[in-house]
Amino acid sequence: MMDAMIQLIHVSKTYDRRPALSDLTLDIEKGEFVLLMGPSGAGKSTLLRMLIGAELPDEGQIFVQGKNVTKLKKSEIPFLRRKVGTVFQDFRLLPKKSVFENVALPLIVQGASSVDIRRKVTEALRAVGVDHKKEQFPTGLSAGEQQRVCIARAIVNGPIVLLADEPTGNLDPERTAEIIELFKLINARGTTVIVATHDPQVMAQINRRVIVLQEGVMVRVPAHAVQVSV
Repeated sequence: MMDAMIQLIHVSKTYDRRPALSDLTLDIEKGEFVLLMGPSGAGKSTLLRMLIGAELPDEGQIFVQGKNVTKLKKSEIPFLRRKVGTVFQDFRLLPKKSVFENVALPLIVQGASSVDIRRKVTEALRAVGVDHKKEQFPTGLSAGEQQRVCIARAIVNGPIVLLADEPTGNLDPERTAEIIELFKLINARGTTVIVATHDPQVMAQINRRVIVLQEGVMVRVPAHAVQVSV
């Protein structure tokens, strides 16, 4: 092991006697860009939800930056989520809030000052290329622009890990390519990135380690995996 950012040790999770994850052991290094591949129901979303403390395994342990997520108190979960940004397929933007307000929400919840909020939100929007849309509402944006806003919201706290669950599922091939390039840029700045997808176009565009899940079991980790160091 080099410098693991994420460790899963013999992790299992079952729903209604159906295994979502089965005895999964996995290390993801600091600064890696990892693709988590597999069909719907393979266990990808379950794994990501466990990394933010939204679900607990039935068995096994999960570590993020050396912290045992399975042992965290409920009061400690929000502090974990400040370190781990999340991007979803369905955007989850508040329709009656502006782009700026949507991205600012995580900072407002944690009680950041108005000066910090303006600075960090502006930086995040600029990083994803939608700072000129900050006063607009989500309904006035294209799907690609909405996903960029979601990414801005996910990185506004400067997370050490970025998780993306089917982030290109609602996008056309051109917008998909743009979002993938954005993830690469975020990764190049030192953030560990994990993208869960079943889209072969995404895999074709990212020359990084691929982890394949099938019915909760890791079935293949290609030997040509590329390790990314910070």
